[in-house]
Amino acid sequence: MFGKKKNIPEIDKEQLELIKNAQKRIKQKKRLYFHFVLFLIGGAFLILANTVLGFGQEFTILGQEWFVLAILIWLFFLVYHIFNVYVTHKFMGKDWEKKQLEKLVDKQKKRIEKLNASLPKEEEKIAPIQTQEVLMENTQKPKQELTIIVAAAENDAIGKDNKLIWHLSDDLKRFKALTNGHHIIMGRKTFESFPKPLPNRTHVVITRQQDYKTPEGVIVVNNLDDAIDACKNDPQPYIIGGGEIYKQALPIVDKIEITRVHDHFEADTYFPKIDHSIWKEASNTFHKKDEKNDHEFSFITYIRK
Repeated sequence: MFGKKKNIPEIDKEQLELIKNAQKRIKQKKRLYFHFVLFLIGGAFLILANTVLGFGQEFTILGQEWFVLAILIWLFFLVYHIFNVYVTHKFMGKDWEKKQLEKLVDKQKKRIEKLNASLPKEEEKIAPIQTQEVLMENTQKPKQELTIIVAAAENDAIGKDNKLIWHLSDDLKRFKALTNGHHIIMGRKTFESFPKPLPNRTHVVITRQQDYKTPEGVIVVNNLDDAIDACKNDPQPYIIGGGEIYKQALPIVDKIEITRVHDHFEADTYFPKIDHSIWKEASNTFHKKDEKNDHEFSFITYIRK
């Protein structure tokens, strides 16, 4: 039928290789047959040329007729040709080459495996180095202790109109002594409640405002995580307010330093409730009211259980 393609028989690669080898063998045998016939004709011609026609009768090589030596040399090449076609090909053909290649590859693989086995594994070399680095790092850098520091009333009030509700001289001294030389993390409003940055402390201010302007040396970030990251070289950073920052930080801090003012106040900012199932009281020092402190208060330290 028109347009119907004829089925063309497919030959796989192995069959094609066998055909190529067979064609090559046929050519080799044809050349050998031609060589043999040429040798017979040529040998007969040399004998006739010398004995009948007298060509080179007086010419000898080492006492032998030249044509005899010529025939012997020609015979040597014929024998070599026969040996190459029937003997060499049989014992050193494609199969022999393939086996020799496989032997060499296998031998090389074994040498590589033996060499790899004699070398220490990369993980074994790296592990001690990494362990040593971790030990050195742990030795050189003490574990960071993130701490909230706050003054809060009995009803958890901490401020009103961005100002403190009380005056406690001892609390201010304690705040200075604890935070001196450390990073202090705060919200924008807490920072703005200071007349100027506190001396000998690194201020880290959290604000969502873009291009928020601060004095030189003050670090501005957008969230609490970035603020903590900015304090990574400080083993004891402090979170100092305000209320929203305290709320975000309470689940992740390690310690609370609270000045508990023993009174109740009206406020617009409050400290979160301390869950005593999570926090353990480590110390508690009571102070009476005096001329420098308007209210009774206690310095209390809580650590996470």
